[in-house]
Amino acid sequence: MSQQESSSLHQRIKPAPVIHLAGSSSSSASDDEDNQSTVPIFELPQFTIKELLSAIPAHCFERSALRSSVYLVWDLFLASSFIYLARFIDPFFNSLTSINPALVSVGRFAAWALYAYASGLVWTGIWVIAHECGHQAFSTSKSINNSVGWVLHSALLVPYHSWRISHAQHHAATCHMTRDQVFVPKTRSQRGLPALPANASKRERDGALPPSLYEKMDDLLEDAPLWNFINLCLQQLLGWPLYIFTNASGQVRYPRWTNHFNPNSIIYDARHRSQILKSDLGIGLMLAGLTFFGYKTDFVTVFKYYIVPYLIVNHWLVMITFLQHSDPLIPHYRDGAFNFQRGALCTMDRNIHSFFFHGIAETHVAHHLCSKIPHYNAWDATAALKAKLGPHYLQTDENAWVSLWKVFNECRFVEDDGDVVFWKNAKGQAHRRLGSPGSKGSVSDSGVEINDVSAA
Repeated sequence: MSQQESSSLHQRIKPAPVIHLAGSSSSSASDDEDNQSTVPIFELPQFTIKELLSAIPAHCFERSALRSSVYLVWDLFLASSFIYLARFIDPFFNSLTSINPALVSVGRFAAWALYAYASGLVWTGIWVIAHECGHQAFSTSKSINNSVGWVLHSALLVPYHSWRISHAQHHAATCHMTRDQVFVPKTRSQRGLPALPANASKRERDGALPPSLYEKMDDLLEDAPLWNFINLCLQQLLGWPLYIFTNASGQVRYPRWTNHFNPNSIIYDARHRSQILKSDLGIGLMLAGLTFFGYKTDFVTVFKYYIVPYLIVNHWLVMITFLQHSDPLIPHYRDGAFNFQRGALCTMDRNIHSFFFHGIAETHVAHHLCSKIPHYNAWDATAALKAKLGPHYLQTDENAWVSLWKVFNECRFVEDDGDVVFWKNAKGQAHRRLGSPGSKGSVSDSGVEINDVSAA
C-alpha cells in the first residue's frame, strides 16, 4: 500500500495517544511505539441503543405513505420516460443511410448504453424504495409496505420476502462473524494462510508479518492488479445473483447451495414458508412476463430494454452494500464484544448518487440504528447522530470508485481469534487495532424488534 493511500485512510480517524506501560522492555516498547504510530486505535463504543435513538429528532421516525409515494411516482415516471425515448433509438439510426455505417453503429451503441446507464440509476432508486418497504419505512401500514415492496422487488427479480427476512438478520447482527448474512470476511484459515506462531509478537499480530508467509499472496494479489480488477468486475457483475442463488459471501457454516428460493433453507423458519413461496411466485411471474415480451419481439430487444439495465442495478447494489460494511476501518465482532448498537455502527457513510439512490449510502448509519426511518428523514437523523457519535461516526467523501478499488484490495481476511477483528491486506497489515477492551455491554435484541417486521 502506498504512503498516499495509507495517509488517506488514517485521516479518517484520529489515532489515540501512545501510552507506554511501566516495566516494558525497551525493544518491546520500541516495537509497540513504531506499530502504534502507524495503526490508529479503535475504542469500543459504549453507547446504549436508547441513548442513540434518543439523539434522533422525533420527526425522523414519522412515516408517510403519501410522501413516500411521491418519490416512487417520480422514479416510475423517469423509468417510463427512458423506456419511451429508447423506442426511437433504432428508428433514428436506421434512418441515417447516408452516414458511414461504422459511425452509425457507434452512435447506436452509445445511445443504448446511455439508456441502460440512466435506467440503471433510476431502477436502483426503485430498488431502494422497495427495500424501505421491507423495513416498514414506506408507510405505517404493513399491508401497503409488503404489497408495494413485493411488486417492485419482483419487477427487479428480487425475491421480496426471502431477501427481506435475511436482510433483517443482517441488521440484527451487522458485522458479527457468525451471524451476519452477507460480505462475511474470510478468516486466515479459510484463506489457507499459515497460522501465526504461538509466540508471535504484538507487531506480528497487528501486521508486518514475515514476508515469506505471504509471498504467494503478494504475487497473486498485490502484484497482479489485473487479476484483482478481473475479480472485482466479477463481483460487481455476478455478486448479487450468486448471493441469492448460492449464498456467495454469506455464512460459510451454512450448507452448500443455501439460497433464497428454498423455503426449507437454513436462513428461514417454518413460519416463513408461505412468504418464501410468495416471493418465488413474484419472480416466476416476472420471468413469464419477460419471456412473453421476448416472444412478441426477440431476445435482443429484451436484452437492450431490460437485461442490461438490470445488470447495472446489480452492480450498484453490490457496490453500495459492499462499501457500506467493508473498509479497513470497520471492525467485525464475535460474541465476546458484540451488541446490536456496536454492529449498527459498523457502516461507513459514503457519497454515491444520493439523488437517484435516495441517500441510502450517505445515511446508512442512521438506517442501521433504526431502519423504520424513511429516507427523506434520514438526513436529519444522520446529522444528529454525527454530533452524538463523534469519532465513532464513520464517513468519507472519497470518490466511491476509488474507495471500491482500495477496499477490494485492502480487505482480504481477518484473524481466526479475537472478539474484535479488523480486515488485513495481502501482507497481513491492518489499519486499526483495538484499544482498551471496555465492557461487553448487554446484547440487545433491538435489531429483531426493528427489522424482523413480518409476522408468520
